Amino acid sequence: MSKKTTIYDIAKKLDISAATVSRALNKNPKISENTIKLVMDTAEKMNYKQNRLALALKSGRSGMIGVIVPRVNTNFFGTTIRGIEEELHPNKYNVIICQTHEDENREIENINTLLDAQVDGIMISITNESKKNEKIIQQVLRKKVPLIFFDRKKNIDGVSSVSIDDFNAGYIATQHLIEQGCTRIAHMCGDQALEIYENRFKGYKQALEDNGLDFNEEYVLRARSNQEDGATVAKKLLKLPNPPDAIFSASDFAALGAIKFIKKAGLKIPEDICVMGFGNEPFTKFMELSITTIDQSPLEMGKMAAKVFLEQINNKEDIKIEKKIVLNPILHIRKSSTRIK
Repeated sequence: MSKKTTIYDIAKKLDISAATVSRALNKNPKISENTIKLVMDTAEKMNYKQNRLALALKSGRSGMIGVIVPRVNTNFFGTTIRGIEEELHPNKYNVIICQTHEDENREIENINTLLDAQVDGIMISITNESKKNEKIIQQVLRKKVPLIFFDRKKNIDGVSSVSIDDFNAGYIATQHLIEQGCTRIAHMCGDQALEIYENRFKGYKQALEDNGLDFNEEYVLRARSNQEDGATVAKKLLKLPNPPDAIFSASDFAALGAIKFIKKAGLKIPEDICVMGFGNEPFTKFMELSITTIDQSPLEMGKMAAKVFLEQINNKEDIKIEKKIVLNPILHIRKSSTRIK
């Protein structure tokens, strides 16, 4: 293994002190432009790499941000990360991406790893089962590392968040189905231990009440965000003595699974049963039977989360900044729910 070049190697090469090399590499104003250029050129030729951790300890900034998501292989989280990077890259920040795969222990490991890496901030969309992560979150706050929740969040004093109005999203989704003539509307919900799914359910229930429709507990079944669960839940709903004439899913993937099963069962969509999802995944508009869904504005959400971080990290007054940003949901009406044109 070849030996790494150090500032002492550069100093020896140029016959100057290591302190002068260090100051030149950090563009200290006391060092002349000619010396800075000479040191920089020599460092490049000698393949010198600055120690980011050492720089972080010296300056108090690492230039790295940790982003923790349940998974990256969805359009929503991928686009949110893109929004974060687009906002932070011009400000000289690099993003470290971690996945929890809905495992709370892995989430805690991710946070510890990011803290050890001296990140300047952490942005997180929590796991489905985040019940024992309070201790690690308090550790982040004690270290005064900016923490921003996006999409999936906890309500903690001093912690900012960026989300959409999930209650209103659930309401307008259900209201749309009612306007299509549906009266027996089922809801494939997510884990209601998470606030976002709880609020979507509450919006669904409120829309039923406001329109004089009875709430039926049999029509509310949990489905994880995958096609298999969507198909399983759709099968259970269609077996009911009085099956629903519409399904509002809290996930596009579960909605897709439900659609596949309903078609296999010989029913027509939307004539026999309307279906709508949540998330506006790209496949929802490119299918032959395009899927009505709710757009969560992931690009804007990522950009807003990054802006909140920058405001916190650049706060010279050391005053705690807490923001709760709520974006408006957008309803995209497509073939899977359109009965009335």
